[in-house]
Order: sequence, then structure tokens, then C-alpha cells
Amino acid sequence: MSTVIEKPKKEKVDRQLMPVQEPHERVKNFDEVAFGYTEELALLEASRCLQCKKPLCVDGCPVHIDIPGFIKLISEKDYQKAIDKIREKNDLPGICGRVCPQESKCEGNCLLGKKNEPVAIGRLQRFVADWEFQYGEYEVEDVTPSGKKVAVVGSGPSGLVVAADLARLGHKVSIMEGLHVPGGVMVYGIPEFRLPKAIVQHEIDNIQKLGVEIKCNTLIGKSNTVDDLLNSGYDSVFIGTGAGYPYFMDIPGEFLNGVYSANEFLMRANLMKAYLFPEHLTPIRIGKKVAVIGGGNVAMDSVRTAVRLGTEEAHIIYRRSEKEMPARLEEIEHAREEGVQFKLLTSPIEIIGDENGWVKSMICLQYELGEPDESGRRRPVPIKGSEFELEVDTVIMALGQGANPMVPQTTPDLEVDKDGNIIVDYETGQTSKPGVFAGGDIVTGADTVIEAMGAGKRAAQAIHEYLSSGNKRH
Repeated sequence: MSTVIEKPKKEKVDRQLMPVQEPHERVKNFDEVAFGYTEELALLEASRCLQCKKPLCVDGCPVHIDIPGFIKLISEKDYQKAIDKIREKNDLPGICGRVCPQESKCEGNCLLGKKNEPVAIGRLQRFVADWEFQYGEYEVEDVTPSGKKVAVVGSGPSGLVVAADLARLGHKVSIMEGLHVPGGVMVYGIPEFRLPKAIVQHEIDNIQKLGVEIKCNTLIGKSNTVDDLLNSGYDSVFIGTGAGYPYFMDIPGEFLNGVYSANEFLMRANLMKAYLFPEHLTPIRIGKKVAVIGGGNVAMDSVRTAVRLGTEEAHIIYRRSEKEMPARLEEIEHAREEGVQFKLLTSPIEIIGDENGWVKSMICLQYELGEPDESGRRRPVPIKGSEFELEVDTVIMALGQGANPMVPQTTPDLEVDKDGNIIVDYETGQTSKPGVFAGGDIVTGADTVIEAMGAGKRAAQAIHEYLSSGNKRH
């Protein structure tokens, strides 16, 4: 009679929490809130990966990183090979490890997440990206020049990815950036405490090592047009100018002093270095009571920035319930921990000014939820007679953004939709204008960094095929 020896069961390991600054400390600084995994925590988290034969997490990633592959390399403590594996598909790993909504992408598809918590893929990606930042080597392989030149308009995530992929294929790439620093929304729109500027610059430095040229203070649509680029020797142009046109509510008082769009507010905080006050004089008049209108990640970034700039009372004003908020759960939780007050099912209908033209209060209306609208969220229905006055002296509109109109308006034959977004073929990024491609928020409207990167990768392959086929624009 044979004896059956059972294999010992693998001990269950819970998802590892990310160490963070305590709320009472982080509200006093602009240092990164999350510290990142230690090596010990990363190894524990990596041990949770099931190494699926058909990894659905990869399907959920817009750039299709070999997720089980890089996690296995972490578990083997081969961090250089792990970051190299990520960089086969993703040139911005340190950025994506911090701001990508993994919960609705790769982690949302994680098989382990069906019954337990998913593997913390984003945190593991950040771990190896941060390891590279300190200890790693970034090697650039020699390529054979193609003799082709490509202009990339905008240095946001889609533009950087297009440039990197095309440079590796041998093409000469120049990025035209209208601002004085590259990085697009990643430097002007995301606060230092969520995405440090040094991380963005490190990723950009690596892309420049591929031979990519970045020309700052070059505003296409003003100093030059897309046609000027095509007529000056560039064989193709990629447009990745993003969604920088802020939306307002069209209510009385929107043009009082003390009313900002979130775009302007965050740009002042980031590029004009309000976060370095008092070393730099603050370019923002922040009041004692701030109200941010909106419920997305930009609203959370704005209200948490206001807290750090010294406001005494910070409000999120949102016309639906918390369940309908589009912001990441982590951002909502962090805002609440930092003392932000949430006034839900509420929206302003008028902003009141004082005798000097500065904001002093808002008239707000309360709502209840009705039937779902076209977005699938329940429609807010105003409650008659529910008006109330809220004292505030700064109002920030974080209601979303439309397409940056400058390039489309100065580019004949470039088709746009009713919202001003450039119309492209999804798989290639090809626009209606021969030799001109586009991707990212200028096509989709405001979306995530990783979706813009996915569009950039698709467009880079299509541009390469276009250049290799001998197609002519005329």
C-alpha cells in the first residue's frame, strides 16, 4: 500500500499596503505621499502572482506589458531584468507606477482579484522603476538611420511614446513643446505630491538618450503650423497636444477674481512653483475657504493642492453621490484623510462677489439622483427650494477639459468632431490629412496617461509603416 504525500499548501499572503506619510504631516509639504514598497514588501507582493498561463492582466494593459514576466524577475531579485522587461513596452514606468488607474486596467483583470485582492501590479512596477532611478543602467542599442524625419507636436505621454518608438526604429524625431519644460500634463497638471517632477524628467532624459530632440518654447499653431513642418523637411507629423481647453459652468459670477480653472490653478502651482513657497513667491491667491467643483482626479489634485498651500477649509462640491465619482478611490480617501469636506449632491448656481470683485460666497442647490443618463450614472435632479449660501473666497472649476484647438484651427484638411477632437483611425492614429497622425487626449478627450501611451504606440507603428512604404503626401 503506497503512501500519498501531499504537497504543503502555499501560505496565503495578503496584498501588501503601501507605506505613506501620515495625513497630519503630508498636508504641510509637497513631498510624495506614498513612499513606495521596500524590497521586503515587493518580494512578498511578487510572491502573490499566480503566473497565469493566459494572463488577463496583460490584456487589461493598454501597452501590453509582460506583467507575469516582470513580476517573476522581481521574485528572483533580478531588478535590472525586471525593469528591462517593462521597458520592452513602456518607456514611462515610474510615471505609470504612480498615476495609472491599475484598478480598472491590469489589476481589474487579475485572476487573483476574483476572490481576493488583486496583485498590486502598479506598486511593483513603481518599485523596479524607482530601483532603476537609483541603481539601474539604461542602455541604448545602436540603430541604422532611416533617413526619415518625424515631428511630434506635444511632449505629453502620447508624444513621448511615439518619439521613443520611432527613434528605436531609426527615424530622426523632434518633439515640439509649447511650454518651457517638457512633459505636458504630467508636469503642469499632476501635483508634486503625487508625481514628482524628478521622476518625469528621468523618464524624459532616457528618451532623449535614444536621440530624440526636444524643442521647448515652440508653439505649433503660432510660431509654425503643421504644414510648415511638412514643408520644411519632416516626412510625417504626430499631433499629441492634449485636452487643455477648460470647461466652465456658465453661471453668474464665473469671472470674478478668485475663480480659477483647474488647469490654471494646477499650472500655477506646478510650473510657477507655488509648491516651493516661501522660497518662491506664490503665484496663487489662496483664500481661507476653497471650493473645488467636480469629482474627478483633477478635482482631487486641486483640492489637495489647496490644502497644502494653506487654506483653512477645503470643499469638494459634486452634484452626484460618492458612488458616481470618477476619481480613483485612493485619491478620494487621501483627500478625506487630509481634512477635505465633501458636499455631495450639491452644485453652485451663482458665485457672489464683494465690492472689490473678489469671490465671497456661492449659492448652491441640492440634488437627488434620478434615472441613469447616457454615461450609465444616475442623473442628478435638482430639489426645488434647497438653495443655500456657502462662504468661500476661492473657487476652482474642475469640470473636465476639451481639445486644445490651436493645432486643428491652423491645419487645413484636418477633420475634427463636434467637440473639436481630431478624427483618426483608432488602430493607426491616421488623420484625414496624409502623413499626419494624432493620439491621446486631442483625439479622445481627457483620459488617462496610459491610454494616451497606448495610442502613441499604435501610431508609432503606423507611422513607421507609412514611412517605410514610400507613401508621398502629395
